[in-house]
This record gives sequence, structure tokens and C-alpha cells, in this order.
Amino acid sequence: MPANTLVQATGLYRYYNQHCAVDDVSFALSRGDVLGFLGPNGAGKSTTMQMLTGNLSPSAGEIIINGIDLLDAPKDAKREIGYLPEQPPVYRELTVNEYLDYCARLNRIPRARRAGALATARERCGLDEVATRLIGNLSKGYQQRVGIAQAIIHTPAVVILDEPTVGLDPLQIREIRALIRELGRDHGIILSTHILPEVQATCSRVQIIHHGKLVFTDTTAGIDARLASTVLLARFGNPPDLATLQQLPGVTAASTQEDGRVRIEYAGDSPAEALVEQAVAGHWRLQELAVERHTLEQIFIELTTGEATAAASGAAA
Repeated sequence: MPANTLVQATGLYRYYNQHCAVDDVSFALSRGDVLGFLGPNGAGKSTTMQMLTGNLSPSAGEIIINGIDLLDAPKDAKREIGYLPEQPPVYRELTVNEYLDYCARLNRIPRARRAGALATARERCGLDEVATRLIGNLSKGYQQRVGIAQAIIHTPAVVILDEPTVGLDPLQIREIRALIRELGRDHGIILSTHILPEVQATCSRVQIIHHGKLVFTDTTAGIDARLASTVLLARFGNPPDLATLQQLPGVTAASTQEDGRVRIEYAGDSPAEALVEQAVAGHWRLQELAVERHTLEQIFIELTTGEATAAASGAAA
């Protein structure tokens, strides 16, 4: 296993009686990775997460956490894992400092290092201003920060976050996403979420599980390349013949949609400029010109339902 590989899951299976919830799942996580782990309800995502955190034994397969076999040496391996479940495991009647000190003791951080560990976790999660406040009196966004702080207080190699922004307002979501990206510089992060824009905003890699199998894995850069549009959508007051549009530079196909717009497919550079010039010269009365936008949601739906989705169009050019 390469030195910077923090998680190596190989051939994971999990059966519940005769039902195979996880079917031959294998993947790796390296330091600096923020992995978005997606899947519809019942796909095997939660079962996989429980196996990775050591809360559920696989029926077959191997999990190596920072070079330690999770099945052979579970205590040692779990020291390398920080986990934030969907409901943060915080004690509302404690102050932030009291709770984090409790978590430090649970993680067997030596007394001499405890104060430094608390200070680092508070600083990284933006909790210094609320250190002496009761957790129950904090906003949900700050409670999520406390939950993340307990997950990283022992400086684990791997941090697993389950739906970390559920129930937060837009500003809190933005702050938590920035925190996750910052943590990803020093740790390997696995982020489980149903919010697809969050994956594109936060993660460096994405994988989708469906019916217990990994059906998609790619980097976000690779996804951006997949989603790059090669289609224009145009509306004309005096529409030209489709054959005329197909003669524009780079245009490979043109068709009329049910809403009256014309869908123009092209290869290479966008023909938008040439289209506008021809529209003016030919008095086509161009009323709308937009780029057809593709989204991660389309990939997700097509992989998990088999349904092709109509692309949403972007802002008019």
C-alpha cells in the first residue's frame, strides 16, 4: 500500500441473511483527498460507512486504516479515525471546553498534551469565541463545529463526516464547507451527503454506490470535463432552416425542441459568435441564446434510476 494511502478497502461484502447490502466494494483514500460518498437510500452507503468506522464487521473483505488492519487490530485502527455522525454526539449541558476535554480523555490523549489538543481543535473549528458557553445554547452551525472538533481532537489520519451540513442555514453551510476543505489538506476526508452541489463545492473525488456496488468513481476535475457543455439552446422570432444552422462552423447537429427552442450541438469551439452574426445578417430575430448546463445530479439520477434527464439551461448569453 502506498505510503500516503490512509484507507484501503478491498473486496468488502456485507450480508443480512440472504440480502447482500454491500457487494465487492473496493476503494482507496489518500492524504489530501476529500471523497464524496453518494448513494440513494438503501444503496449500501450507511453499511459501508459503518464498516469503515469499525461499528460493523464485513462479511468478507479487508479494511486497512493508515497501515493498520481494522479487523486484526481494531483499537489501534480506530485511533486513526475521527467520526461525525449525522446527529453530532454532543452533550448540551456541558460547555465547549468541558466537552472537548471529555473527548480528549476518551481518546486517551495524555494530560500533558490535552490543553494543546483542545486549543488546536477549537482554533481549527472556529470555536475560541464560544469556548466557555453551554453547547445547548449554541446555534446548530456551532454545534456542528463542536462535532467536527471532537472528531479531529486526537489528530486522526481519517475523518468521516456523515451529512455535516444538514439543517444549517446558507452562511453556516458555507463556513462548514470551507472548514472541510481546510481539514482535507492534512487528513483524508470521507464526506457522506445527499446534497450534490456540496460535493462539487467541497470534494476532490466522488464515488456513487447503488445496489451495494460502486457504479461511479472520478475526480471532480474529471466530472467537470464530463459536464462541459457542447450544446447551445437558441430561440428565434424568425427561425432559420435547421440545415442552415448545421452549416455554421463546428455545428454537428440541430433540432427543434417541444418548447420551440433550437438545440445546437457542436464540436470544438463554441459557434455562439458566428450564430449571433448570422442571426443579425439573416434577420432571424434571435431572442435567447443559452448554454445547456449539465449537473452532477444528472449523472447521479442516470446511474441510480436508469432515467435520462433533460439538461437544465443556463443563463442567456
